[in-house]
Amino acid sequence: MVNSSTPLAERIRPNTLDELIGQEHLTGKGSILRTAIENGRIPSLILWGPPGVGKTTIANIIAHTMHVPYFQLSAISSGVKDVREVIESAKEHIDIGAILFIDEIHRFNKGQQDALLGAVEKGIITLIGATTENPSFEVNSALLSRCQVYVLKALTEDGLKKLLQHALEKDPTLLSIKPTLKETEALIRLSGGDARKLLNLLELVVSSFPSNDITRIISDTFVMKVAQNKIALYDKQGEQHYDIISAFIKSMRGSDPNAAVYWLARMIEGGEDVKFIARRMVIFSSEDIGNANPNALLMATTTFDAVTKIGYPESRIILSQCATYLASSPKSNAAVVAIMDAQKAVQQFGDQPVPLHIRNAPTKLMKDLDYGKNYQYSHIGEGNFITQEYLPAPLIGTKFYNPGNNLRENEIRKFLKDKWKDKYQY
Repeated sequence: MVNSSTPLAERIRPNTLDELIGQEHLTGKGSILRTAIENGRIPSLILWGPPGVGKTTIANIIAHTMHVPYFQLSAISSGVKDVREVIESAKEHIDIGAILFIDEIHRFNKGQQDALLGAVEKGIITLIGATTENPSFEVNSALLSRCQVYVLKALTEDGLKKLLQHALEKDPTLLSIKPTLKETEALIRLSGGDARKLLNLLELVVSSFPSNDITRIISDTFVMKVAQNKIALYDKQGEQHYDIISAFIKSMRGSDPNAAVYWLARMIEGGEDVKFIARRMVIFSSEDIGNANPNALLMATTTFDAVTKIGYPESRIILSQCATYLASSPKSNAAVVAIMDAQKAVQQFGDQPVPLHIRNAPTKLMKDLDYGKNYQYSHIGEGNFITQEYLPAPLIGTKFYNPGNNLRENEIRKFLKDKWKDKYQY
């Protein structure tokens, strides 16, 4: 029987990079992060990756290795007041620096993140943020620009097996029980690639051996029996969360309403946030359907509004209607390709001046400078169209939007060809 009050994951948490399992691309010999740690000077950084892959562990190793004051906050329970108190404490160690680790930094709002800026800029603190969400979307650009982003990978099956063996060979409590690890498939599958969950499950299994069981064999059958009512098979924060939403999106993209509704059911049964599901369908409706069926966006946004007001269990019907509709719609990614190509053009050619004839001219001075001169109002032309130039000089004739090969966008292509002739090669 396991009786230690400290969880197994904490008891065997690594103190050095050499003890860390996984993330060799960041912590292996000669890597940028390892070199910075060994040199005793790291930049402020964001550790981005799924749960249970070593973000907190790496932060602890950095603090243990560098021997500087170390502060830790959780974005769930901390506010601006807590951040400012840490900064004030860190000022007392300005000569050697201090590290502030913020877990789930994506949960900090703009004001909370802004409170960190000055201290990071002045070197009062070295910030280490951990997040499971894309920092490009969840961390303020001003703060993000002052941090290096390191991407952590999900642990491989071999890595998870090494972690199990390490726990059984190094943890004094498990050594005193002497369990035999016969099979690992169930442990690894139920953990979803989350090392912390894997170790918690191992500890739960070992503590569940009957007192008269002297064999203490960890088999897949025994693991499933123990986990049946204690471990959720769908973890909204774990790897399955990402895998199943990926399967859902790809099934709709592949026009398979049957697979889409199955993965939708998996999320519903797991208690997934209805707004998360609906939000992804709104994105999908433009990214993967677009002008092939403009009603898809209307359906998705209406679904988001409806499930926000209604919630479970009735919202499952609305989600199902939308998912099957989107899966059964013609597909086109022409809109997303268009904006990506246009953004590349902006990056390549810079901020090109707006042609004079389509500039706004609200004042006499602007009119004297030829703003708006020779602009032709399209609605006075035949078919509400007049041929004139709208792109800046270096981009004249560039086609960004290439309609997809489907009924609706073939009509769009025909319309554009009729208006623009051979200019854009429609």
